[in-house]
Amino acid sequence: MSAYDENESKFMRKAKENPFVPVGLAGFFAIVGYKLMKMKSRGDTKMSVHLIHMRVAAQGFVVGAMTVGVLYSMYKDFIVKPREEQQKAEK
Repeated sequence: MSAYDENESKFMRKAKENPFVPVGLAGFFAIVGYKLMKMKSRGDTKMSVHLIHMRVAAQGFVVGAMTVGVLYSMYKDFIVKPREEQQKAEK
């Protein structure tokens, strides 16, 4: 039971460190689920083309979420943290 608790806390810790990773995963699964449901009404589009479009959309969302996460992390490390240190030094 303790191994389960350690894994859960590890996931929560990682999610707090990088909040856009769970967002990227959720978006990935949402896009894949939506595109799989739309597969019934794809019309004359070949299955391979439909799957390629689904993969590109899902990967694009994940890469976008990772990029926003990196920018957020850089903002925290290079703008917020030095500002806090400067305020501590002034006091």
